[in-house]
Formats: sequence, C-alpha cells, structure tokens
Amino acid sequence: MFEINGRKVGVYEKPYVIAELSANHGGKIESAKLAIKIAKDSGACAVKIQTYTPDTMTIDSDKPDFKIHHGLWKGYTLHNLYKEAYTPFEWHKELFDYAAEQGITLFSSPFDETAVDLLQELNAPAYKIASFELIDLPLIKRAAECGKPLLMSTGMASIAEVAEALDVAIKYGCGEVLLFHCISSYPAPITDSNLKNIEFLRKEFGVEVGLSDHTISSLASTLAIGLGATAIEKHFKPTDGMSGPDTSFSITPSQLSALINDCNDAWNALGRSGFHRSTAEEDSRKYRRSLYFMSNLRKGDVVQSGDIRAIRPGFGLSPKHFDTVVGKAVCCDVERGDPVTLEVIES
Repeated sequence: MFEINGRKVGVYEKPYVIAELSANHGGKIESAKLAIKIAKDSGACAVKIQTYTPDTMTIDSDKPDFKIHHGLWKGYTLHNLYKEAYTPFEWHKELFDYAAEQGITLFSSPFDETAVDLLQELNAPAYKIASFELIDLPLIKRAAECGKPLLMSTGMASIAEVAEALDVAIKYGCGEVLLFHCISSYPAPITDSNLKNIEFLRKEFGVEVGLSDHTISSLASTLAIGLGATAIEKHFKPTDGMSGPDTSFSITPSQLSALINDCNDAWNALGRSGFHRSTAEEDSRKYRRSLYFMSNLRKGDVVQSGDIRAIRPGFGLSPKHFDTVVGKAVCCDVERGDPVTLEVIES
C-alpha cells in the first residue's frame, strides 16, 4: 500500500479510479478544465494528463516508418497525430492550479526528461509511465529519482521487460510502484482482456496492480476489482458528442460516474478475508427453523417425538436438539405453538 497526495492505494482501500483525459480536450484549455470538474463531480480519485510535445515524441517526417498504416489512426503521421493530441506545456500550471481548487489530484504521464522536469516544478504527486515507454529505462530512472509513486502500464511488454522496468523503478525510486495490466489496443476487445494477468503480476512481482482499461464498457474494470486490482485507469471525454483521436474508446461523463459506482460496489462486495456474516442478516435469523411444541403438555409429561417439530420461526432450540429433548419431561405446562426452550425441559 502507498499514498498519492494523501489518498491510500491498496487492497484495503476503495479502488483508486483515474480519469484519463489524454487528447480529449480538443485543443481547448477550457475543455480540459471542464473535464477536471466532471471527474471531481463523478467521484474520481485523480485526473491524468499526458506531458509531451510532437517534437519530444518524434520527428516531422512522412517517410513510411513515421506513418500509421492500420487501426484507429490510419493515415496520420506520428507527428501530426501528436500535434493534434498533445496538452501544451504552457497549460500545465493552470490545470494543476485548477485541479487543486476543485479538490482533485492531477498528475501526468511524462514522455521524456523535459516533461519530468516540468512536472517536478509543478510538484506532481505521482508519475505514470505509458505502455509504449515501459522499455525507456532512462525515462523510468529519471521519473523514479523524483521520489514519487510510479505507476507503469505493461501493455505489449514481456515478463522480462516488466521485470527490467520494475527493477529500475525500485532501484532509483522510493519503492512505491503500481503495475497496470493493460491491453494496448484502441479500443481493446473485451475478449482480449485476460484479466487473470492481474493475479499473475501481483504474485510474480509483489507490488500493487491495477487495470488500464481500453475497453468501451465498465465490465472489465469491475471484474478487475474482484481479481485484486487496486487502481483503475479509464479514458473519458467531457462531452458525449466530442470527437478526436481518443474519443472512440473514451467513456462519457455519465459512464464515468457509473464506472466509479460499479468499481466501488465491487470492492464493497468483496468484504473481508475469513468467514464473516453480514449484519444485514441478523433480522433474518429469527425466521430460521427451531423446535416448537405441537401438543399441549402438562407439567411432568414426557415429550414424545410427535410432540415437537422443527418449524419456522427461530425462537426455540435449534433442530439439532430434537433427539435430546425427546424422552425428557416438561417442568411446566406448555401449549401447542410454544417454543421449546431449556427453561421448560427438565435437566
């Protein structure tokens, strides 16, 4: 367990739900602010943005290597995609200040060392390493050296690559690390979710594990809580009709609220380890079966098997005492419908 901005993250805490803004600001800072407010009102624990510029991500080239030939962003060059999607550096302070005013945590995914420098100046409370950057060990080292919690997505990675990244994060950081199980497909088919990886990652590496969910429903996230995920990251957009590079796999404000409620309900449903009965059952106990007299008996009469019966409600002795009671005498008069209790049976 560890903390982000004073909020504990761990299996004994409610899910840490991160609303990922990504490119869903449409190039307008007011849209980004609206998203932060919506996330706060929806009950999210944090909003995450991404810190890069087109030129820190790639170069402006239309050579085949730099073109996207398949999938959601087919036809873009990498530079053009990032130019459309990025959150300008000059917005960051205003957004961090606004999030603080709203009372919600804001942090980011840095994509190079200059991004880490900016986020350090803004006292970002945590860092998120994106799946595509998990193999950038120098970046992980630089982020870890800041001494903040480090969240790392594992999409596309081999076990060896996850282990390498985790080793660097722990060696150079404060040891507060969470791995996100992630499918780096946009959107990710629910059938490819492979949520049991969550259990594997926790067992293999002994750290907190969450889900970075790119499916278009809340099902995978809800199920992940049942498998021990302590954090959920989900892309969302501030308005239903918004369009942009990430909107096709981003949920709406109402869906974000529903997701958070579903995850919290799933966590509450898990309860505690061990065998415990719910307090909600207490009133029902009186309607279980117990022993009642079926005959009127006088003081001193010996109870025969036909004189008592296990019926509802449960104010008499437990049915397991049936054979013990039969053959004993009653020590007072009893009527049909009276509960069989120790007080009316001779010892």
